[in-house]
Amino acid sequence: MIPAGGAGSRLWPRSRRSTPKHVLPLSGSGRPLLRETYERIRPLAAEVYVLTEQRQVPLIREILPELRADRLIIEPAARGTTNALGLAAMTLAEEDPEAVMISIPADHVVRGRDAFQAAVRRATAVAAASGELVTVGLLPRYPATGFGYIEAREPVTVGRVRALRVARFVEKPDAARARRFLAAGDFYWNLAMFGWRVSAFLDELKLHGPAHHAGLQRVLAARRRGDEPAAARAYARLPNEVVDRTVMERTRRLLLVPARFQWVDVGSWTELADLLRQDPHGNVVEGEQILIDTESCFISAPGKLVATIGLRDFVIVDTPDALLVCPKSRAQDVKRVVEALGREKKLKYL
Repeated sequence: MIPAGGAGSRLWPRSRRSTPKHVLPLSGSGRPLLRETYERIRPLAAEVYVLTEQRQVPLIREILPELRADRLIIEPAARGTTNALGLAAMTLAEEDPEAVMISIPADHVVRGRDAFQAAVRRATAVAAASGELVTVGLLPRYPATGFGYIEAREPVTVGRVRALRVARFVEKPDAARARRFLAAGDFYWNLAMFGWRVSAFLDELKLHGPAHHAGLQRVLAARRRGDEPAAARAYARLPNEVVDRTVMERTRRLLLVPARFQWVDVGSWTELADLLRQDPHGNVVEGEQILIDTESCFISAPGKLVATIGLRDFVIVDTPDALLVCPKSRAQDVKRVVEALGREKKLKYL
């Protein structure tokens, strides 16, 4: 299951509702992130589904023309990952209540395909054999403050696979806590990569998110009747929450499979700059440029000459109707621009 319904607001003005992050070629390969994700997971799965919202269906079909129509699970509208993954699990359960579902985000950059695929195989084996919910985690490489963390230390062996019992989730920490997590050795980055038997996940959803579970049953009942407007109305009434808070932080049935591949969420322009090839002065430039006394900048202005003088650690992103300029240290705050555009009803820029 590839969830592909978000927008990636921290990569505005390039990532928007009409061009969400997962349809953009951000890894340096020239291919959309969704295409890379599909090709990375396809050899491992009996079936690959894409989970998206209605207005993104044309984009998904353009990027994955080989994907069968019945392998698209469509939300009537974006309504949080609890509802999205619940809808996916219930849809699969109608075909096979014991199916093992692995959820892999569409908008991450992964390097080290063999290590990634080995981790997914281990997570699948643990989910199938144990009946537990499973997440994949990476030991942090640096004290990141933009990611969530998972504490896991108690070893559990399932068949021949080593896993860890999850103790707790921690939201994005400040720098001091992130340094402590890095030193502790038993905290892992939360990659939002999950696996479970659909029956196990739905049991936990019913226990910890009963309003979601009951509402989703009404959505599926309306779809079985062929009444999509009623399904959309029922879906719109569901609480809008992320699955980490609804289920993962509350369940007592969660294991973590450690992994060792390279991973970047590409959650900001600064993270993207770190991925791409830099010039001798640490600059990443898309477009023609004249750079004078300029260091460690990310500049994206395809089709336009950009001249800079005396800049250091800046992000500059130009599109036909919007220009972003900010220090790299404030790249996470681009989301605030998106929120302000929404408040001020400047929807054409979203």
